[in-house]
Amino acid sequence: MSEKHLETALITAGRNKRYTQGSVNSVIQRASSLVFESVSAKKQATAGRATGELFYGRRGTLTHFSLQEAMCELEGGAGCALFPCGAAAVANTILAFVEQGDHILVTRTAYEPTQDLCTKILSRLGVTTSWFDPLAGADIAKLVRPETRIVFLESPGSITMEVHDVPAIVKAVREKAPNAIIMMDNTWSAGVLFKALDFGVDISIQAGTKYLIGHSDAMVGTAVSNARCWEQLRENAYLMGQMVDADTAYMTSRGLRTLGVRLKQHQESSIAVATWLQQHPAVERVNHPALPGSKGHEFWKRDFTGCSGLFSFILKKRLSEAEFAHFLDNFSHFSMAYSWGGFESLILANQPEEIAAIRPESEVDFTGTLVRVHIGLENVSDLIDDLAAGLERIG
Repeated sequence: MSEKHLETALITAGRNKRYTQGSVNSVIQRASSLVFESVSAKKQATAGRATGELFYGRRGTLTHFSLQEAMCELEGGAGCALFPCGAAAVANTILAFVEQGDHILVTRTAYEPTQDLCTKILSRLGVTTSWFDPLAGADIAKLVRPETRIVFLESPGSITMEVHDVPAIVKAVREKAPNAIIMMDNTWSAGVLFKALDFGVDISIQAGTKYLIGHSDAMVGTAVSNARCWEQLRENAYLMGQMVDADTAYMTSRGLRTLGVRLKQHQESSIAVATWLQQHPAVERVNHPALPGSKGHEFWKRDFTGCSGLFSFILKKRLSEAEFAHFLDNFSHFSMAYSWGGFESLILANQPEEIAAIRPESEVDFTGTLVRVHIGLENVSDLIDDLAAGLERIG
């Protein structure tokens, strides 16, 4: 972003005249075939097909180039690959770099589909996975092998929200395996509250479905890479057929323009709700990176510039089946749905044994029901009242 403040960069990134052609927003250029006026023009397009020349729809149109340029500016990358959803971004970014016999290290608190990719697909391809404690820090070096190809981070961790000591992990990995690729699922920070590449991460991955889109009405994935990894990521993602339609690329770019103000409200409201929950007698623990006592809070405070709206809390008791349904079925402002990052507030819950079942080689350290919430843009008092009523329903 050079000298630009984040709020300004979010407004201007990717909006050069080639992409806007006189309008405020980037144009929507829908195309599979892109016509060449001459043999020389075709040769020029072929030579520049990976660097912004219009060549073929799967390589991108002006709409895609605008979004890719914006993401590179915002996250400090050399290139940005686009995918149809966040899971595709994770899967295809990993697949772009591994081969038979490789070993990868993945945080135990990774998104469940990321774990499933490792255990159900990569294992069939001869790629082995080891799992590390999200709070391992420099101790991750003990797990790095000569054949370790990828170290995959997610911070905060899925559901339980642990924050990595990324600088310590990066330093330890570089010392043991300088050629290993360090990737990070950076969705929680929307790629802007934690500048992963500035901390030595090679590739920052997002489910742009969440905060970039911001309205729960489209799906997209992004992977912003440094120069070292960009060519391999770009070409392998292309060979695997990964792309996004122009309309979704446009909606993602449009979402960037309000991301700054949305994140500020998500932060303010989520901290208010989390602080209220900390005081509630039915709550055992609140997992919110911005609050002292949350695992890895010191690393969040040191490395992040803010927080988003997603966090979890643990009840003092394990809800019975009837209590579980009564609790979740009767909210007024919190809806039950997968995903998060939109303008609306969401709620889901898991029993401790359900979390344990999706945590490789790890046991949960709680016995009460875990509740995950995304705090949207509604009035925070209404949300607190809704949660208060929910907690009252379960005694």
